[in-house]
Amino acid sequence: MKKLLVLAFAFALVTSLTALAQGTYPSEQTKPDTANAEKATKAVSLSGKLSDDGKTFVDRDGKSWTVSNPEAVKGHEGHEVTLKAHTDPIKNEVHVVSAKMGKDEMKDDMKK
Repeated sequence: MKKLLVLAFAFALVTSLTALAQGTYPSEQTKPDTANAEKATKAVSLSGKLSDDGKTFVDRDGKSWTVSNPEAVKGHEGHEVTLKAHTDPIKNEVHVVSAKMGKDEMKDDMKK
């Protein structure tokens, strides 16, 4: 009976030391890469107005976003647009996938 208790204790000790050696402390864990996390998220649709220089976007809720790739919105500066973009709420930044003119402006253009 004593041999069985000693073996069980030894097994538990070896198992716990193995788990400890695998680095389960939070300080040893790697932090997730935010750039890869942004690419992994789905693009969302946002409607609002682009600034005249195309570097800032204000959505319909009044939140201001910095456009990380202003070349993607070239030709839409100063207009109401709908963006398909990846958002980074921490940096207040959007990475534009596509941009379309707003529906109201398209109707006005059709009338002219």
